Amino acid sequence: MLLNAILVLTGLALIFGLLLGYAAIRFHVEGNPVADQIDALLPQTQCGQCSYAGCRPYAEAIASGEAEINRCPPGGEATMIALADLLDRDPAPLADEEAAAKPKAVARIIEKDCIGCTLCIQACPVDAILGAAKYMHTVIENECTGCELCLPPCPVECIVMEPVQQTPETWCWPHPDENPVISPTCC
Repeated sequence: MLLNAILVLTGLALIFGLLLGYAAIRFHVEGNPVADQIDALLPQTQCGQCSYAGCRPYAEAIASGEAEINRCPPGGEATMIALADLLDRDPAPLADEEAAAKPKAVARIIEKDCIGCTLCIQACPVDAILGAAKYMHTVIENECTGCELCLPPCPVECIVMEPVQQTPETWCWPHPDENPVISPTCC
């Protein structure tokens, strides 16, 4: 009876050990959890304005200390401050002051000029442009991040950037003027 109990427990221990070994190999976490947290704060525009191919490579560069937290114009100061809080760093002015000063905008396609070439659809990193070949395209304003990547490929220049209209839902209090790092613009 005692021998049977010992054999059963040994068998269970062997089975669970094999399952844990398989799980450790199969579900091994690749990557940096800090990079995951940084990537979650970035706007996911994949626009390349930070000089990286997308938000994930930029997040990995920040996590490894290769890049500063102030290189994301679409995220603006709000993202930079959130990154500074996450990483316990001091906030810094945005690296691209010209891009940071631009108001938030969305793309709009001038319908009468659109030839349906689909080049803008291919260039959009967030799939905010709908349309088909030889048909007029349109922009889903709620999805558009304003990265302007659709402008250069358009052969007829029928895409314009329009400022986002301020509504009670998008309005926020301006930042105080006394902080030299944060401009007096809205978040």
